[in-house]
Amino acid sequence: MADLLNELNPQQQKAVAAPPGPILVLAGPGSGKTRVLTYRIAYLIAALNVPARQIMAVTFTNKAAREMGHRVEGLLGEKTNGLWLGTFHAICGRILRREAAHLPVDSNFVIYDADDQTALIKRVIQEKVFNSKDYNPNQVLSRISNAKNDLLGPEDYPVESYRDETIQAIYAAYQAYLVASNAMDFDDMLRYTAHLLETQPEIREKYAHRFQHILVDEFQDTNQAQYNLLYHLASHHRNLFVVGDEDQSIYRWRGADYRNVERFAENFPQRTTILLEQNYRSTQTILDTAVSVINENPHRTEKKLFTARGTGKPATAYEALDDHDEAAYVVDTIVTQVRQGQAKESDFAIMYRTNAQSRLLEEAFRRANMSYRLVGAQRFYGRREVKDMIAFLRVIYNPKDEVSLARVINLPARGIGAVTVDNLQKCAQGAGLSSGEVLLSLSDGGSNALEERLGSAAARLRPFSMLLADWRGQLDQRSLTALFDQVLLDTGYEAYIKADSDELQDRWANVMELRGVLLEYEALGLGVFLEAMALVADQDTLPDTIDAPTLLTLHAAKGLEFPQVFIVGLDEHYLPHSRSRDDEEALAEERRLFYVGITRAEDRLYLVRALRRRSPYGSYENMLPSRFLSDIPEALLNGRFTRENGWGKGYDVDQFQWDRPYGSSTQKKAPKPPEKRAQRFYPDMLVEHPVYGEGVVRNSRLEYGDETVEVYFDGLGLKALVASLSSLEIKET
Repeated sequence: MADLLNELNPQQQKAVAAPPGPILVLAGPGSGKTRVLTYRIAYLIAALNVPARQIMAVTFTNKAAREMGHRVEGLLGEKTNGLWLGTFHAICGRILRREAAHLPVDSNFVIYDADDQTALIKRVIQEKVFNSKDYNPNQVLSRISNAKNDLLGPEDYPVESYRDETIQAIYAAYQAYLVASNAMDFDDMLRYTAHLLETQPEIREKYAHRFQHILVDEFQDTNQAQYNLLYHLASHHRNLFVVGDEDQSIYRWRGADYRNVERFAENFPQRTTILLEQNYRSTQTILDTAVSVINENPHRTEKKLFTARGTGKPATAYEALDDHDEAAYVVDTIVTQVRQGQAKESDFAIMYRTNAQSRLLEEAFRRANMSYRLVGAQRFYGRREVKDMIAFLRVIYNPKDEVSLARVINLPARGIGAVTVDNLQKCAQGAGLSSGEVLLSLSDGGSNALEERLGSAAARLRPFSMLLADWRGQLDQRSLTALFDQVLLDTGYEAYIKADSDELQDRWANVMELRGVLLEYEALGLGVFLEAMALVADQDTLPDTIDAPTLLTLHAAKGLEFPQVFIVGLDEHYLPHSRSRDDEEALAEERRLFYVGITRAEDRLYLVRALRRRSPYGSYENMLPSRFLSDIPEALLNGRFTRENGWGKGYDVDQFQWDRPYGSSTQKKAPKPPEKRAQRFYPDMLVEHPVYGEGVVRNSRLEYGDETVEVYFDGLGLKALVASLSSLEIKET
C-alpha cells in the first residue's frame, strides 16, 4: 500500500490515508477526486483490512461506477466481491427489492422513466378534467419531483393556494397510479429508501451496521433525500467519506443542494476537511480565468488552484457579428487546425447553455461536411423503436405496468382503439384490478363478469391477451433474446418498421442493437436488464472513441474534459440565462455553470459571443455581453470584449428588458456593428480561401454591416463565409 500512496500528491495521500471518521474532501476541478476515491477504497481493503462487502461507494453515473470498480480491482489485483458500488438509484433499487415487504409495491416493481412519468401525469390531468395549458404536465411533474426530493408525500404537500391544492390532488392520483402499476419513479426510489431507514429502526440498524465505510462522489450534487439516506446509513460507524466541490454544483433545478456541504459540517463537527487544489487537467491561465469568475460567488470555500502544466496560452476572446458568424467562426477554427495537422477533430468540444443553441452549429458543421457528435440529444434508449421494445418487455415482466401497456397494446395496429382501451381501463378500475390483470384473465377464460363488463371490447382484446399470456409463460423457460425474437415475430414489428422506408435501416439497426444489449443480461434476468435500462444516463451513452467534435450543453459537460473548448453564447439572456434574473441563488449557479465549462479545457479555451442574434420574432436584435466576462482580467485574454457604457462590474442590467422582444425601444442598446461595406463578390467569380482552396461564388449579400459570400468548393460543397473574416481573395472576375 505504501507503493500506491507514493503515486499520490501530498494532499491526495492525506485524504486516502485519513483515519476512520467523517471526512470532507473539497476537490477542485481536475484534482484527481476519482483517483482519491479509488485509492481510498483500495486502502480500506488492503491497509485497514475492511471486507469489501462492508464498503459502499456511491457515484452519479453508471459509467463512473464501472470505471471505479475496474480501477480498484487493478490496484488490488483481485476481484472485490461484495463491494456495493453504484449510483444512488442503483443502490436504492437493491435495498428496496430486498425490503419490498415494507413497501406499497412488490419486489418486481418497474421504474418509470421521464417519458413514462409524462404519459402518466397527462392521463391524470385529463381524468381530473384539468386544462393542460393551466397545468403544464412538465411543470406539475417538476413540482412533484421537488416535493419527493424534500421527502414530502401527497399528504404532506404544502398548500398555500388553490393551485397548490390542485397539484396536491394530481400528485395523489399520480402516486396512486404508480402503486397500482407496481411502479415507482426515480424520486420514489430515493424517498422510499429514506423513509424506510427513518421509520424502520431494524432496517436502519441492519444497513448501518453492515456498511463500515460509505464513500460518496460529487457530494455537492446530492439533494435532501440523498443526504438523509447517507446520514442514516452512516449513523452507526459514522465513517462517511464525501468528495465534492460546491463550485461545481450545477443541478439545483433537479434538487441538488450544495448546502449539503454545510450540513455535513454541522452534523459531523469532528470531521476532517481536506482541500485538493493541484489540477492535472488545465494550464494555469485557464485555471486563473476560471478562478476570476468563481471568486465572485458567495458561500464557498476558497481554493487556490495550481498546476504543473505551465502557463499556457491566453483564452481567445471572439465577438462575432451575429449568431451565424459565431457558428462559422467555431467551425472554421476547427477546420483550419485539423487541415494543418495541429489537432484532431475529437480534440474539440463546443458548449452552450441550452440545447436549442446547437442548431446553427450543426448546420455549420454540415456545410463544412464535418461529422459531429451531439451529447444528450436523442439518446439511444430514448429512440422510439427502442422504447417500444423495452415497453413490451416491461409488460411481460410486470403486467400491472399501465403506461407500458398503453404504449404497446395497439402496436403495431391490431384494431384496439382508444375507446376499447378506455373500456378496458374502466373495467379494471371497477374490478379493483390493473388493465394487465384483466387481459390475462381474458386469456385463460377467467371471469365471465369481466367479459360482460367489457362487452364487445373483449373480442378485440383477446388476441393480444393470448400473446401476453404466452410471452409470460416463456419468461422463465427461454433466454431473453429468444423471448425478444418471439415478440418481434408475434407482433410483426419488423414489417411495421419496414413500412417506414425513410428510416428503415437506422430504426431496425437500433432494434438489433437492443437485442445485442440483451445478450449481456442473459444470465442476470429480465428484471436486472429493465432496471439497468431505466438508470442509463446521458453520459453513459457517450461513445468512448469517435473522431469528431462534440456538441453539448454546459450541464452535460460535467465530468468530461477536452484539449480545446469553445463556450459560445456568452451574452446576457443566454448565460446567465434570463430565468436567473431575480434569483440570487440561480444567478450564482449560472456562474458555477460557466466555471464548470471553463475547467473542462485542457490546453485551449475560446470564449465566444455575438453582437446580435435572431430573435424568436424573426428580426436580428442587439445583445449585451455576459456580465461574467467583465470579471476576467484582460491580461488573461487574447482579444477583448466590448465593455462600453459602463458595462463592467455592476452595470445596470435592469435597463435590459428581459421580458420584451429584443427590439423593444426601452432596451439598452448594444454596440453598433461595423459600418456597412461595399459589395466585392459576385456570382461566378473565381476566389481562393487559405484553407478550402479555390472555389466559385454562387451568391453574395450585404447584411448586418458585412458581406456574406456563398462559395462552392470542389470536394467540400457550398460554404457560407463572412467576407471580412474569411481571408477570401478574388482570383478572377
